[in-house]
Amino acid sequence: MSDILEHFAEDGTLARVIDGFRPRPQQGEMADAISKAIKGNRVLVAEAGTGTGKTFAYLVPALLSGGKVIVSTGTKTLQDQLFHRDLPSVRNALKLPVSVALLKGRANYACHYHIERAKSEGRFLNREDAHYLQRLSRWMQQTQTGDKAECSDVPEDATVWLAATSTRENCLGQECAYAKECFVTAARRRAQEADVVVVNHHLFFADVMLRDEGAAELLPNFNTVIFDEAHQLPETASLFFGESASTGQLLDLARDTRTEALIAAKDFMPLQDATRALEKCARDLRLAITGENARFGFQQLAANSALHAALDALETQMNEFLALAESQAERSEGLEKCWQRATVLAERVVRWRRVDEPDLIRWAEVFSQSLSLNVTPLRVAEVFKKQVEGQAKSWIFTSATLAVGRSFEHYIHELGLDLLETAPETAMWGSPFDYGAQAMLYAPTGMPDPNSMDFVDAVVEAAFPVIRAAQGRTFVLCTSLRAMQRIHDGLQTRLEAESLGLPLLMQGQGSRSELLERFRRMGNAVLVASQSFWEGVDVPGDALSVVIIDKLPFAPPDDPVLKARVEWMEKQGRNPFMDYQLPRAVISMKQGAGRLIRTERDRGVLMVCDPRMLTKPYGKRVWQSLPPMRRTRELGEIEEFLAQLPPPASHGF
Repeated sequence: MSDILEHFAEDGTLARVIDGFRPRPQQGEMADAISKAIKGNRVLVAEAGTGTGKTFAYLVPALLSGGKVIVSTGTKTLQDQLFHRDLPSVRNALKLPVSVALLKGRANYACHYHIERAKSEGRFLNREDAHYLQRLSRWMQQTQTGDKAECSDVPEDATVWLAATSTRENCLGQECAYAKECFVTAARRRAQEADVVVVNHHLFFADVMLRDEGAAELLPNFNTVIFDEAHQLPETASLFFGESASTGQLLDLARDTRTEALIAAKDFMPLQDATRALEKCARDLRLAITGENARFGFQQLAANSALHAALDALETQMNEFLALAESQAERSEGLEKCWQRATVLAERVVRWRRVDEPDLIRWAEVFSQSLSLNVTPLRVAEVFKKQVEGQAKSWIFTSATLAVGRSFEHYIHELGLDLLETAPETAMWGSPFDYGAQAMLYAPTGMPDPNSMDFVDAVVEAAFPVIRAAQGRTFVLCTSLRAMQRIHDGLQTRLEAESLGLPLLMQGQGSRSELLERFRRMGNAVLVASQSFWEGVDVPGDALSVVIIDKLPFAPPDDPVLKARVEWMEKQGRNPFMDYQLPRAVISMKQGAGRLIRTERDRGVLMVCDPRMLTKPYGKRVWQSLPPMRRTRELGEIEEFLAQLPPPASHGF
């Protein structure tokens, strides 16, 4: 037995100290593989099924390595869990004097300057924000970290945080009067000094961009980086290696400039007038494209005369704004920052309109209140490969969903890991759960083509008897917001018609954390949701017994980023569907399916309404990548299985 495996044994280090620890062969094997990769300065790509206990499997070798380690997670929630619960448990068990630090993006830390400015202005969107600001002020006197996750008196999604935190653009840096008390600076200092730093993927790539620009880095130089939820990396890398300019950024710039001008340049009215003109240009730009929650490629917008007229007006106004802001920039640090932000935004708008490079995808996205102009790299492989070669000695990529079947080829190619001098090692450990006994995969018969007009109605008809048999306790995961709304409305009609009294929730009726809390508390609810609930959601126990997926989660074929990548792959002589679109859909599918069974005691049904899983040749790759559940097409078998479950623990709203 290797030294590392002894810690995971039945009478090992972890079992003696951590309550509820149970040895799992997969966990020890994974820890051993990671330990060897760290010692050998290698790249390891590892899939570990749900329930493997991958967190302890990478933390033990990370803490024992003796080097500087970065652990990067997919979400801030996972960051907090790692830092406040898992890391202390493992460190105590191993009795190691290892220093650890938690570092988040600056928007997560209260800012003394902006809070004081908000108090002095006294202008808020609503009375609630004014009340929350008083609570924030009291909390600021007590907090050691300034991390808004620790402020229980003010919800994390309260709009007051926009006035109480800084951005990279509006931070005054060392010129700030509160520089010595700054929570962001303190958190970064702790991170530079720590042996292990817990970050999220967005912050990791923010650090990469700062290093590339020659700016002061956020993170220390490290020996090892471990990416948990590593399936998110290609998307996050695309975001950070690209750039965007949005109407929201323009409105923020106008508001901040007007505020700073009232303080430091009250006698110079032309600048205040220019902020209002800039706001009008931003709003006109949003109105130039009709619709919402839609994406458009640059060529699709070429004939949109209203858009180009709005962009012409914006460029003219930006030039005037820049001249005025520069003339006043010396009067305060805040005004100088506003001028710098305006310069960057103006350059991005010009690049979006005029820089046509084959490796860049230009596209726009519209929401109900805003519009963003985006530039995304066609591929991130070359850029990411440089990071791997130039920084840490060992790189660990792990998630429950990285492979398609048993192949990591898609993932490795997308991140450019196949371009390294030494090929990455790969490993896969299945879940310790007994899926054959705990779960069933149900594909209903008679479903129409997913693109037909009556498909959504058919989903509702097929899903309802399963929901009824489960007495609620269901997630319905949809591939679009439109389908989500229609399925919700259809289920509501059926529930009311049969007077079942099951609570029906829908994404958007509250924050994700609020909806999950209500779902768990009710015990018999049905939640209809879209993309944000497909992953990172944990509802163990009887509150969730059924997960229904409407369609295989292929990205819309008219998505401008997908379209550009498909065209590029076709020019390379590759098959974009099999090499890119299908692998991405399989990984998303595995994420959605992973919501169902979270512990050894959970039991439930995964229902996939899309007939292509069984009728198309590629469908086999989908269901073979899912956990090894019992499969059926008979509703009666599903109703019989669900009848064996204990009744819901609680009812009511």
